[in-house]
Amino acid sequence: MGRERACACARESRDVASARQPPPPFHSLLSLSIHPFHPSLFFINQIPPQPWWRSALPQILAAGALPFSAIYIELYYIFLSVWGHKSFAVWPVLACLFAILLAVTAFVSVALTYFQLAAEDHRWWWRSFACGGATGIYVLAYAAYFYAAQTRMGGALQAAFYFGYNGVAALGLSLMLGFVGWRASLAFVRTIYRAIKCD
Repeated sequence: MGRERACACARESRDVASARQPPPPFHSLLSLSIHPFHPSLFFINQIPPQPWWRSALPQILAAGALPFSAIYIELYYIFLSVWGHKSFAVWPVLACLFAILLAVTAFVSVALTYFQLAAEDHRWWWRSFACGGATGIYVLAYAAYFYAAQTRMGGALQAAFYFGYNGVAALGLSLMLGFVGWRASLAFVRTIYRAIKCD
């Protein structure tokens, strides 16, 4: 009898210890998620103030200028062949410049990601994508210059046709180069953080 009673007490204490606490009411969970001073917010690394040239917009604009400078001469011949009805016959040079464009975009995105991480700013994901894709802004600006200086188009229909096609092409280029910049930055970040040893 004593042994059965001891087993029953042990079972009862185990059941009490493993009993789940009832979930908190919904309104208390909602107030915790909305409250700006929630305790989990204090564990986020605070980003120190940065100078103006390390903010997002100047970095994105600078990141797009360097890859664009690698292709702008050939871009003239591409625009001339598409909109000026000239033939483009130097395809190996174009393939070489495309490879250079991808490499320069990757290197610029990695360098700016490194500068951002060195400044203790951990929000590099979207900025690396935007830095890679900023070349599309310059391509669209060059398309506007080419429309004003080199074409004889006039009227709303021709302008809509020209800028519509060039806008879609610039958007596609931005998405492609943004992916290249993001992927290169991701590989870089994984490589440098893999080398960190925690003791």
